[in-house]
Amino acid sequence: MSRKVLVLNADYSALSICSVAKAFGLVFLNKAELVAPSEQGFLRTIDKQYPNPSIIRLRHYVQIPYKGVVLNRQNVFKRDRNSCQYCGSGQELTLDHLIPKSRGGKTTWENLVTACRRCNAKKGYFTPEESDMKPQQKPFKPTFVVFLRDFSETLEASWVPFLGAK
Repeated sequence: MSRKVLVLNADYSALSICSVAKAFGLVFLNKAELVAPSEQGFLRTIDKQYPNPSIIRLRHYVQIPYKGVVLNRQNVFKRDRNSCQYCGSGQELTLDHLIPKSRGGKTTWENLVTACRRCNAKKGYFTPEESDMKPQQKPFKPTFVVFLRDFSETLEASWVPFLGAK
């Protein structure tokens, strides 16, 4: 049961991704409804079988005051596809401030990139222009839906209408 399930709010907007067990519990307790079953088998009890959920929708709207992507190490690595933005390596990854903190750079989505230890040390306290090391892509702050769609480990075809086209 390591598969994931897309959770929609009552208005069909994407809310989160959860485990199959959590999704089944919400459906079983009538707190959510099954929108799309998975094609990967069934959940069985002694005398019944239930469709494996792929997408569920909460029955009551949940107000989320802040629905953004948390800025943390793992999420920056996901955004940058777990590769150094200078050389493309996937080994010994660290975070690099484009404008170094010692020169007034902030810890923001737009100022952080994934860098291997070697490139990070080579760039040092210089800016990308000064070190002649430009990142492969311009860093950006992903929206919640874009993060779910583009940087989630699993993306089932049935989720696409609720997460938008790539």
